Amino acid sequence: MRRQNVRREGVKRESVKHESAGRRMGRAVRVALYLLALLASLASAFSAGAAPAAGQVDLLVVTGPVTPIVKQYILRGIQTASADAASALVIQLDTPGGSLQLMQDITEAILSAPVPVVVYVAPLGAYAASAGTFITLAAHFAGMAPGTSIGAASPVAGGGADLPETEKEKTIAIMEADLQGKAKRRGEQAVKWAGQAVRDARASTADEALRLGVIDAIAADVPDLLRQLDGRETEVAGARLTLHVAGAPIQTLPMTPVEQLLHTITDPNIAFILLTLGVNGLLFELSSPGTFVPGIVGGICLSLALYSMGILSVNYAGLLLVALAFVLFIVDIKAPTHGVLTVGGVVSFILGSLILFNSATTAPYARVSTELVVTVGVAMGAFFAFVVAKAVASMRRKPATGVEGLVGQRGEARTRLDPQGMVYVRGELWRARSEGGSVEAGQPVTVLKVNGMRLIVKPA
Repeated sequence: MRRQNVRREGVKRESVKHESAGRRMGRAVRVALYLLALLASLASAFSAGAAPAAGQVDLLVVTGPVTPIVKQYILRGIQTASADAASALVIQLDTPGGSLQLMQDITEAILSAPVPVVVYVAPLGAYAASAGTFITLAAHFAGMAPGTSIGAASPVAGGGADLPETEKEKTIAIMEADLQGKAKRRGEQAVKWAGQAVRDARASTADEALRLGVIDAIAADVPDLLRQLDGRETEVAGARLTLHVAGAPIQTLPMTPVEQLLHTITDPNIAFILLTLGVNGLLFELSSPGTFVPGIVGGICLSLALYSMGILSVNYAGLLLVALAFVLFIVDIKAPTHGVLTVGGVVSFILGSLILFNSATTAPYARVSTELVVTVGVAMGAFFAFVVAKAVASMRRKPATGVEGLVGQRGEARTRLDPQGMVYVRGELWRARSEGGSVEAGQPVTVLKVNGMRLIVKPA
């Protein structure tokens, strides 16, 4: 009986030990779970209070005049940045300006963009002139690289002419109010500068623009600009937004190949070369019909040149002088004047080309290279002079075929000429009359002229 009691007491003590160990294990698990929950809540609170990680920044690079292609490129960039949920869209700008209507379309798209738009005037030596000034001030933020400039936003007419006084004053008033409205959020000095940029064509360096509040930063490159703008607030699509772009990855959105081609040919030098090649190709095709290649190439080049001239500010006086030059070249070939018209054509071509895209209101960077114009003009003059020389030589050359081609030919008397008889010239027998005395049979003769079907000869 005692042994049974002892055994029961042992089993009871063992069960108590196991129960105590289970309780201690449960408490340890509960403490561990509590600590994990506490750590998780602390991490969540810390991450909620910290700045969000920077997202991707899309980059557009715009160089050259503001054209329909540039407008399409910028609008596509805004749509892409929105689809990418980008933190910002940066437009690196270097432009002499462009069409007023295109500028308005671009600024409206920037102002209504669903993502912050930053315009960065770069690289070194770049400028945001005329329409570029409006695009820069329309952006949510603006920056410039050292050594760049902005301004000179006075309106000019197409064709290299000034606007009529009344129309010019109305246009200036509208543009002045528009640019001042865009600069209003940048301070009174920026508003005053905007009015002067339109009315007085004022331009400023990057340092002056920053001092006046026209721009927000001067940066060496895009990453530096993003670092300086990080943490700034702006209003995007009616909502306040803080930029978090320092160190953000940058994705460049290039133009498509077609956009690059159409934008490239808006360079005045390229347009000038295309115009020259186009007209020459068509002239060659008209002078030698059936070859097709010069006509096809010339037609394509001329079409591209006309597209470029439709975008650029063309001086119509220059265009008329270039057309006159080609007329003089053609006339000198058809009715040779010993090169007089060709010289006049070269002079007309060079003068017309120099002012083709130039006017008193056109900036030097939008003009055709003088060296290119002179080189092409001299080369064309030399070519047409060569053609004219060949045409004159062919007119002076003695006929080599037909009856006229017998003059000067040598033959042989087949009978005695006293003074008439038969001669053998170029494989044929001819009746002949001698003007140099009698000629014995077998003696060589020279044809002096042709009189109907009779040759006039003399002893050779």
